[in-house]
Amino acid sequence: MGSTFHGLEVAKRGMAVQQMALYTTSHNIANANTLGYSRQRVNFVQSEPYPPASLNRQQIPGQMGTGVEAGSIERVRESFLDIQYRGENNKLGYWEARADALKKMEDIMNEPSDSGLSKTMDQFWQALQDLSVNPENEGARSVVRQRGLAVVETFHYLYDSLSQIKNDLGHEIGVTITEINSLAQQISQINQQISEVEPNGYLPNDLYDERDRLIDELSKLVNVQVEKVPSGGNALKIAEGTYNIYLVDSNGNPILDSNNQKIYLVQGNHMNAFSLPNGIGGDIDGDGVKETPTSDIDNVQIGGVSISITSFPSGKLLGLIESFGYKDASGNVKGIYPEMINNLDNLAYTFGTVFNAVHKEGYGLNSAAKAPAFFDVTVPGAAKNIKLSSAMDDLSNIAASTKQGVSGNGNNALNLASVGKILLSSGTVNLIDVSISLPTSLPLTSGTIQSNYQGWIGKLGVDGQQAERLKNNSEVLRQSVEERRQSVSSVSLDEEMTNMIKFQHAYNAAARQITAIDEMLDKIINGMGIVGR
Repeated sequence: MGSTFHGLEVAKRGMAVQQMALYTTSHNIANANTLGYSRQRVNFVQSEPYPPASLNRQQIPGQMGTGVEAGSIERVRESFLDIQYRGENNKLGYWEARADALKKMEDIMNEPSDSGLSKTMDQFWQALQDLSVNPENEGARSVVRQRGLAVVETFHYLYDSLSQIKNDLGHEIGVTITEINSLAQQISQINQQISEVEPNGYLPNDLYDERDRLIDELSKLVNVQVEKVPSGGNALKIAEGTYNIYLVDSNGNPILDSNNQKIYLVQGNHMNAFSLPNGIGGDIDGDGVKETPTSDIDNVQIGGVSISITSFPSGKLLGLIESFGYKDASGNVKGIYPEMINNLDNLAYTFGTVFNAVHKEGYGLNSAAKAPAFFDVTVPGAAKNIKLSSAMDDLSNIAASTKQGVSGNGNNALNLASVGKILLSSGTVNLIDVSISLPTSLPLTSGTIQSNYQGWIGKLGVDGQQAERLKNNSEVLRQSVEERRQSVSSVSLDEEMTNMIKFQHAYNAAARQITAIDEMLDKIINGMGIVGR
């Protein structure tokens, strides 16, 4: 026969477990708006029945239940949705960085508009055509000089503005690397705390949530995967253990070092510092200022292990590096801003050189000798250094004529006005009254000056639209996964209120059961009469 107090013990366990469930519900409600919080639940399990299977067991019809106990308190979370979310978050980080860089470049180039390089050059060509009509007019010559100066200043403005944004991107790269290291450090510290709690048989759910939130943030910066490592000891089977975090490429394959080992950012309670060569991304000279890269990047280092940019994982950091500039496996400089700056240099040098070649075939006002160069242009840095020749301070040196001593001839001004349309691959160009052999060292060797510039601007527009479209697509996909994840993990106040009522009624029923058993015992002890007299 069971103990007289068997019913009291069963009811007491029921009250204790329902009370624990109420406390957990209260915790959920309190954290309804906490970022990254996953709702928790108490897992109810039946306690061991009575009597146990043994030779000296009680001879009763069967085992009796001994009530309920809390098996564990676990958070409600779907790890598969976490993996999906981080994948989409990584793509969003990459396309956000790329779209932002391209948007800034579009704002600088400002094409098509009334203030871009294309319009400025059109005004220069028009001034030359006007000069061809009145080649002896000093006002027309002055306009040509001023329009040429406007072209020079526009090249300088574009070069300086692109270089400044490139430097800003370098600073952002340093800040992003610092952020990666900070997140990795925090994750490793949480791993340490979890490894101290789990072996005691507990589930540190709030630490799990904070760690997952940090990994979500990290996934936007670089592409990472999680490797779970058991904590050992008396850890529960559902314990998540510590996380090792390693880098993967865009296909989800681990990035390996020279020994074919995974490159870890976090291993247990240890983190490997992320940096560019020379320690960029941290305060390397002790002046309290985070260093930024000043030249194109060829590799990234993690814990002293170098990773080539060509195999670097996607994310915001890669988007920034591709915008700032990097060196490929062959040592060639690639990147959004270096390529546009290089194109601008090529355009300035080709424009200045071809214009000078045509200008030198003409004659200035009442000049017996052929005209000097109109522009001073050098490489490298043609867009930065191009300027008007000092000879152009004398307006009479502008070569409007193709005939020596014939000041009323404006044919060379027409030739100069057509420079933007000269086919650069032709070698020899036949113009009015003259034939020009194009220099063989021109960086642009196909199309025309105008068509090359239009092609670059067209490509910039297409790239910008594609980056913006893919950014929006990634944001939609991430939001879709986040909504599914929240439907599983987030706190529903309606559901929690329902649970609270359910647990409260169960608690009241268990308490009422104790009262009923107490009345039974009272009847047995005090109400069954007196014997022995």
